[in-house]
Amino acid sequence: VQLQASGGGSVQAGGSLRLSCTFSGRIFSDYAVGWFRQATGKEREFVAVISGRYGVRDYADSVKGRFTSSRDNDKNTAYLQMDSLKPEDTGEYYCAADQYLGDRWQKKSVEFWGQGTEVTVSS
Repeated sequence: VQLQASGGGSVQAGGSLRLSCTFSGRIFSDYAVGWFRQATGKEREFVAVISGRYGVRDYADSVKGRFTSSRDNDKNTAYLQMDSLKPEDTGEYYCAADQYLGDRWQKKSVEFWGQGTEVTVSS
């Protein structure tokens, strides 16, 4: 599996960005796709995940109500719509994939990882 995140950039607080994650190498709909982020000097943390076929979603408490995970199985692409961005959302955002949901996402024990895309939110 190959994953590539894109769509990062610099925005002011309150702004929006949409990240994309392209997937290849396996059947996309067989995999949940999620997002993690890592700020400088901090551990990588779970942000969001969406299941492969039925759109089951889970979010970190810090982004609930502001971020929305979606996917287009025809385009082998997952998205993370980020609204009402805050400076604390700044970091490198990574997409990842695994055949299963569950606490492996919160434990950061997922099977496949992509390269990151940088998000900077200024106050």
